[in-house]
Amino acid sequence: MPSTLNRQTLAVLSCFISTAVISTTAAAQAPAPIPKLDQIVVTASRTAQLEKNVLGDVTVIDKKELQKAGQNSVAEILAKQPGMQFYSSGGPQTATGVYLRGANPSQTLVLVDGMRINSSIQGGANWNAIDPATIERIEIVRGAASSLYGSDAIGGVVNIITQKPGEDRPLSAWGNIGYGSYGTFKSSAGLSGAQDGWDYALSSSMADSSGFSATNAANTLSYHPDSDGYTQHSLSGSLGYRWKPGHHIGLTAYDSYMNADEDGGRFAEPAYSLTRQQAYTATSTDDITGYWQSVLRFGLSKEALENRTWGSQYSSLQRSYTWQNNFKLAPNQHVSAILERLEERAVHSGNYTVDRRDTNSAGLIYRGDFGANHVQANVRNDNITGYGNQATGGLAYDLDLNKQWTVGVSGNTGFRAPTFSDMYYPLEQYYYDGWPAGSFQGNPDLKPEKSRNIEARLRYQTDTTRLGIVVYQNKIRNLINGYVCDANFDCTAENTDRATIRGLTLTAEQDYGNTTLRASADFMNPRNDNPREGESGSRLVRRAKQVYILGAGHRIDALTVGAEYQFTGKRYDDVANTRLMGGYSLLNLTAAYDFSKNVGVQVRWNNLLDKDYTSAYGYNMPGSNVFVNFAFRM
Repeated sequence: MPSTLNRQTLAVLSCFISTAVISTTAAAQAPAPIPKLDQIVVTASRTAQLEKNVLGDVTVIDKKELQKAGQNSVAEILAKQPGMQFYSSGGPQTATGVYLRGANPSQTLVLVDGMRINSSIQGGANWNAIDPATIERIEIVRGAASSLYGSDAIGGVVNIITQKPGEDRPLSAWGNIGYGSYGTFKSSAGLSGAQDGWDYALSSSMADSSGFSATNAANTLSYHPDSDGYTQHSLSGSLGYRWKPGHHIGLTAYDSYMNADEDGGRFAEPAYSLTRQQAYTATSTDDITGYWQSVLRFGLSKEALENRTWGSQYSSLQRSYTWQNNFKLAPNQHVSAILERLEERAVHSGNYTVDRRDTNSAGLIYRGDFGANHVQANVRNDNITGYGNQATGGLAYDLDLNKQWTVGVSGNTGFRAPTFSDMYYPLEQYYYDGWPAGSFQGNPDLKPEKSRNIEARLRYQTDTTRLGIVVYQNKIRNLINGYVCDANFDCTAENTDRATIRGLTLTAEQDYGNTTLRASADFMNPRNDNPREGESGSRLVRRAKQVYILGAGHRIDALTVGAEYQFTGKRYDDVANTRLMGGYSLLNLTAAYDFSKNVGVQVRWNNLLDKDYTSAYGYNMPGSNVFVNFAFRM
């Protein structure tokens, strides 16, 4: 952790101190607020529970917040949340990664309606193929969660949920159409409802943008000074039927497609790639008795990527089968017993030496509330083809000091199985001017990455004030270095590294009648414990030690205005910590006006001061840009 505090740090800390001091008198000075409805969270325990009852560091991004996104991608929306950072390779259409509490992008499990979409080929999620317009909410669970979901959940879990709960509601429809900088056009429409046992939803979206140059002159291999745009189409839907009280069957579907320009140098034209992400689920939820609920689920996800620049393509298919039994032992004690099977199938233009892997899993989750004491315990075993058994566990405890204050502590373990590329990439020989110039081959002897995460938290909450402090440590061993080369530049993947990520997150939110103030500050030390010979530093790649976020919103009758400020500290773009990317500050403005209950307009102005910055060395980020959206509701 840094030993000195700069001006930005002091400014942000003063905001938290001021909020804490004045929150005790705010209620007397401001009009009585309308209490906020508590969110329903399913990801933290794999069963529905109120957000206030969740143990751990959890955030829900609701539909209202997603509607303010404007031209922002899902990754950019996530990066505005505490404990999260991201990088982009030159625009929302390009390869993007999300760092949750400093963990690698492939170490965060990403779900769509509970179905995992992490690539079996490259490990991360295809963030560029997901459109926020077709999302109902996003749930973020921070900290190792493999004892709930198995592989990949070292940093945490991001669950993208596309459908509303199935309670009765009249038919409603909505639509959006907007235009903004870089020739960006977006439109979306949808409908949903629930009646007579049936619940349904359907939404679609399309986007088109001329974009900006993905690379700059620092990227000597790929630089090409043209505009790199994209075309995107997404469709999501759900259909369910409650054929008897306590018995429901449901289907969900998500399908998104991205045609994305990129830069491949002056002689690689046209340079573009095609990405498709799909996720489907079929679920039967049945109350067998008053204390036993059975949930059967089949899920299927598929990714497909074709890079027309370099002539490569790959796809991966994942099928999951889940039987979850939820038992009510007592009014405030619940146990879930889970059996799962995951089948992974990979196809690559390089013809992997092995193209399939199966995982059979069993897990138990216990939740108990005993007055002011709250406990959750998880244990899980994953038997993976070629690895045998991977056992993980988690234990969380919260104590209500009074109605406002809660203190808690958690400990969890996690793991990530290597990707098909890490293990089974066939021998590929490189040549330069006809001479051998090295090679790459996968390593089937790789071990899974493993982690141990501990955290402590303190939370204060009333109808108008929400304060939080979380301190955590995640120690990861057997980190996979994808390119370990000998003197002849013959390379492979090896378990070479260990990492320790320590951090502190402060959050605050205060309502003053029609005004809401928000702030968060992240202090993190993401350290490589085994810097390789010749490396001068030990900071993990592309992770800042400090991130500060401030936000304000105010409503005046039908008009709502807001401002966002974000500071991200310096980062390094290489493991040797020699290629420095400077810190940057961004100021965004938002406004919305409701002409009636059915028609409104929203405006988002990102990077108001036109800062020149980068999140990946040699790749551009957008300058000052504006997006105007017209919304229709009925």
